[in-house]
Amino acid sequence: MTDTDVLVVGAGPAGLTLGIDLARRGVPALVVERADGLFPGSRGKGLQPRTMEVFDDLGVLDAIREAGGTYPVGMLWRDGRRAGEHLMFDPVEDGEDSPYTEPWMVPQWRTQRILLERLEELGGKVAFGREVTAVDQDEEEVTARLASGSTVRARYAVAADGGRSTVRRAVGIGMTGEEVDPYPTLVADVRIAGLDRDNWHLFPPGDGGEGFLAICPLAGTEDFQLVARFAEGTDADPTLDGIRRVVAARSHLAPEDVTEVRWASDFRPRAALADRFRAGRVFLTGDAAHVHSPAGGQGLNTSVQDAYNLGWKLGAVLREGADAALLDTYEEERRPVAERMLGLSTAVHRGEVRRGAATRQLGLSYRESALSRETRQTPGPVRAGDRAPDATVAGVRLFDAFRGPHLTLLALGADASGVEESAALRVLSAPACDPYGTGLFLVRPDGHVGWAGDTTAGLADYLARFGR
Repeated sequence: MTDTDVLVVGAGPAGLTLGIDLARRGVPALVVERADGLFPGSRGKGLQPRTMEVFDDLGVLDAIREAGGTYPVGMLWRDGRRAGEHLMFDPVEDGEDSPYTEPWMVPQWRTQRILLERLEELGGKVAFGREVTAVDQDEEEVTARLASGSTVRARYAVAADGGRSTVRRAVGIGMTGEEVDPYPTLVADVRIAGLDRDNWHLFPPGDGGEGFLAICPLAGTEDFQLVARFAEGTDADPTLDGIRRVVAARSHLAPEDVTEVRWASDFRPRAALADRFRAGRVFLTGDAAHVHSPAGGQGLNTSVQDAYNLGWKLGAVLREGADAALLDTYEEERRPVAERMLGLSTAVHRGEVRRGAATRQLGLSYRESALSRETRQTPGPVRAGDRAPDATVAGVRLFDAFRGPHLTLLALGADASGVEESAALRVLSAPACDPYGTGLFLVRPDGHVGWAGDTTAGLADYLARFGR
């Protein structure tokens, strides 16, 4: 007998998202976290529009919107004077197919608190202070050994334990990466007097780029996030005195204007990708699978979407009788996405591209996946593998119809008679509409079109892959 169906190692954004998705599917899961509490800092503060759609489905969007706000306009400073505004993101036109078009700022610690509250609301929990030190597996289960000497047995395990993942190393998966920037970087949550909260304050660097300083008001809090870059070969000092010295040297503020340091960390930006996202019954998600530069706000968002992709597939195998081969599509779909997002993060960090449509992650697709079946003679703009856009059809908002752990069959100007509706499969019939056009579209639980056809021919065989 196993102790749980799924052991999730790590209570960061990926681990908590996966815990929520499994809990709402009735899959027994245990989330363990080495630390005694949630991550305390703001590091991943930007939620991209695609992640907002995920959070809508998971039932946390209202809390996320209440806890955060829009990004302020950048304000350049020179010699203690305001030198002009700087748009941090390229503007994007609003559209019905994408209800969330701009990044939403929420400090990471607050996002994780909201996710934890949702997990507990669904009956799940996190066991804090539980460090996994080793992992073994056979054909039937995974056994994790804890620092306390106890063990946990599970049918599957998921590494969500960060860039230095113990689980990844235990199963022998390598990670290939590169240094994005040789300059040490300091990030801290601070309290500062003398700066308005209407702008993201930017203090340009001196020669060599090591003098960069940015101070951004964190929406929904009294804090600012401070980011400072240092010369190669030097060390960042994350103490109150060290941060005061940096602020005084690089801005018009006095040392005593920094009144408190609430959290601080120093690092060297790098990009790295795990060689595989799976070893037997163990899967990698989040930073355990890919490590990003924070520029562009892709790391946390890619991590959440890893978990969102994996959760429904584990649920289908463990609760609905789907063939375990379905789990092979997790790495097939998510590793190429993570690789592209890593390239994007690095390009944004180096100033090669701006934060624009690609960073919003609405265009990510799984068209090349073995799980994507396009059977229409003349496919339209939305194809199998694509994110299913929002729209209003027959008086129903599609995102409302998609919300929940079920599949949704959209019959738009097409005949879906003979398809039996159930709690696991909803059917919505309506006239053809933009941006879909005409056809049958089977929308997966993660909001991507899995199968598309002119008629229902082949749909039953496709659904059988999910145990339905």
